[in-house]
Amino acid sequence: MIEARGLVHVFHTKQGKEKTEVRAVDGVDLDVAEGEVVGFLGPNGAGKTTTLRMLTTLLTPNEGTAKVAGYDVVTQSEDVRRSIGYVSQTGGVFSGARAGDEVMDHGMLYGRTKAEVEKRGKELFEQLQLDGLWTRMPRNMSGGQKRRLDIVMGLIHEPTLVFLDEPTTGLDPQARANLWEHISDLRSKRGATVLLTTHYLDEADALADRIVVIDQGRIVANDTSANLKAQVSGDLVTLEVADATRIGAAADQLKSLAGEVEIAANTVSGRVARAGRAVPGLLRELDRTGIELESIEVVRPTLDDVFLTLTGRSLRDAEAASDAVDAAAVEEGAAR
Repeated sequence: MIEARGLVHVFHTKQGKEKTEVRAVDGVDLDVAEGEVVGFLGPNGAGKTTTLRMLTTLLTPNEGTAKVAGYDVVTQSEDVRRSIGYVSQTGGVFSGARAGDEVMDHGMLYGRTKAEVEKRGKELFEQLQLDGLWTRMPRNMSGGQKRRLDIVMGLIHEPTLVFLDEPTTGLDPQARANLWEHISDLRSKRGATVLLTTHYLDEADALADRIVVIDQGRIVANDTSANLKAQVSGDLVTLEVADATRIGAAADQLKSLAGEVEIAANTVSGRVARAGRAVPGLLRELDRTGIELESIEVVRPTLDDVFLTLTGRSLRDAEAASDAVDAAAVEEGAAR
């Protein structure tokens, strides 16, 4: 459904008299097979939105090629647009019309009958907690309601290939859970292919068959969640000792399994391979040497650990240090 090779997109920024070239996407290769749900994971500014905007024909690649649903994104852009559903970060609902009218007009543009669009629209309104808002003006909706309306607009014509750009941003936990269920249903009940961008680790973990990690415009990993986590060297074991004067001795015991440990006050932590097998022996040795524990915690690797292993930064740190590259993509795409 998606085949991209060597995609590059360059933004030019200006600060005072100085012009800077930013390679927001720098040689991205991406394949998504029919029926897959692929999570496109990375911090803000990593190039996720820029990549999606090239694949949905809103930005033209400076280099590289891409086919979406069998059509070239540059030479067959109209065919691409007819074949996909797209929910952007910024939304595209016109606030001056009633929500239901927006949905009807949008769905009928794709050749659906009025009856088909109304039936599907009201189904989506119910599934996404928009009951009773069919006749409401979007300007009178909350931010979360508008976001859910954006999602309805992207799905109203029942596309077989769906691009979702940060779809759950701004949603409350219940609405987010409902959308997760709906995304799963798109594949399981309708056979849709989904490319989902997110910086929520749990979202990618829960929804995606495969996760593609992007950082600073380049793909740094592409695998299942389980395989990516397997790259992290072991489970994180944290010991909290009852007597802070014994922290050094506890650290020595853990170090025999972990190699490297970190000490903070009366806790010590380190990564232990196959911790489920190793921890019972560790506890016996601690007991034998008279080291009493307040607690022990074993945490399996997360996608944040994966990102740290791949890039040397946690995803949260990368978020904090991110620039406005993806925001520039939104602005440039909107200007087209």
